[in-house]
Amino acid sequence: MLEKFKRAPITSSRRIPDQSGKMNEDEMETFRLWRVRKTAMQMCHDRGYLVTQEELDQTLEEFKQQFGDRPSENQPSRADLTFLVAHNDIVGEQLFVFFTDEKKIGIKTIKSYCMKLQGEGMTRAIVIGQEGMTPLAKQALMDMAPKYILEFFLEAELMINVTEHELVPEHVVLSNEEKIELLQRYKINESKLPRIQVSDPVARYYGLKRGQVVKIIRSSETAGRYVSYRVAV
Repeated sequence: MLEKFKRAPITSSRRIPDQSGKMNEDEMETFRLWRVRKTAMQMCHDRGYLVTQEELDQTLEEFKQQFGDRPSENQPSRADLTFLVAHNDIVGEQLFVFFTDEKKIGIKTIKSYCMKLQGEGMTRAIVIGQEGMTPLAKQALMDMAPKYILEFFLEAELMINVTEHELVPEHVVLSNEEKIELLQRYKINESKLPRIQVSDPVARYYGLKRGQVVKIIRSSETAGRYVSYRVAV
């Protein structure tokens, strides 16, 4: 079973720094890359992939020691931040997380990522970019599916972890077996469940696919906690 690591408490090093001119461009960019990679690590862990406690808790100083603190000199380049994780429960399932140095991702980059997946015998990846993709790259992404599934996130979307916001309740993605058991228990069809769009920020964080069911746990002043379910559409 997946071990649930505890997240490190928020310290001064995790707060977004004052951008009033006290920090130079390299310092701000290093902070940005650290935050984005840290959120990506948390996202992989919450999807069931193996991520160490040290990786989840990596401080800004530890990031600088590992990758450097002069992005303007490609220390680090964004490509240096790319990593690979293996799933905790599904044998053989791995996920690449690609960081790209391109401001706007083009079709050549998407094709190179698919070639990389093919060479490694893999099918899934997350691509993290700075300013989006060209129309041709977006089309290539769709054309590659379902053989290769590449999810795209902007760096700005990963500057914070959406699931850590105080207004976002706990989400737990059900396995297919748990989904079947739920539907049988309440004698309902999945079409009767409330819906969550796959484009919802939390659904994207967990990589929800259409038909998957997520359990949502909210605090309740009267009942202690309130549990509901939604199906991804």
